Amino acid sequence: MRLAGKCAIVTGGASGFGLGIVDKFLAEGARVMIADINGDGAAALAAERGDAAHAQQVDVGHAASVSAMAEAAIEAFGQVDILINNAGVTHLPTPLDEVSEEDFDRVFNVNMKSVYLTARALVPHMKANGSGAILNVASTAGVSPRPNLNWYNASKGWMITATKAMAVELAPKGIRVNAINPVAGETPLLKSFMGEDTPEVRAKFISTIPIGRFSTPEDMGNAACYLCSDEASMVTGVAMEVDGGRCI
Repeated sequence: MRLAGKCAIVTGGASGFGLGIVDKFLAEGARVMIADINGDGAAALAAERGDAAHAQQVDVGHAASVSAMAEAAIEAFGQVDILINNAGVTHLPTPLDEVSEEDFDRVFNVNMKSVYLTARALVPHMKANGSGAILNVASTAGVSPRPNLNWYNASKGWMITATKAMAVELAPKGIRVNAINPVAGETPLLKSFMGEDTPEVRAKFISTIPIGRFSTPEDMGNAACYLCSDEASMVTGVAMEVDGGRCI
């Protein structure tokens, strides 16, 4: 029960890595808002997980939607102790000069602007409480870019830098900010990262991961739990690679 008494928001919490974080946080005693653009999916999941789980439909790239999410969480829980910026998208593997402006804007809004919007909506609340933990789910792509995932790579590199900038500014306010860098895993984005999902493509991808497997939602939940718990009270500004050695 390392998160007993804590209240958390997990964006993109209805599937993939976000769901792994939601389930770990619930198991460790937190109350959790499952915030997802798939409002029906979030609601169904919250109903399955019990009274400690709340659902909220949100488009993390739009200010009014993020503000509504923050207000709903504070109303439901009374406070927000932990914010997980997990929602993310990618464009299909494409030469950098052929990515459409529409795809670029979507990656920018969901992966980058969302961090600004959630901070604007929730950091004042955390400052007033004198404490808080923010975790940004970045990617190994922001550390070791792969060809043809160009602007996705850049968005995750931005998120890592934003994490460090937020951490150094907010530390005196009692707010810690960290990131985790997963390698690809069994999530709805896997096929988009690989371009096509075949046994051959999977084998080639896994061959680049020394531990020999993809990241799992459980891996992300475990790492997120540590970084957002009081056990990590001296840890801020870290971008922890949870990647089986991919970036070595």
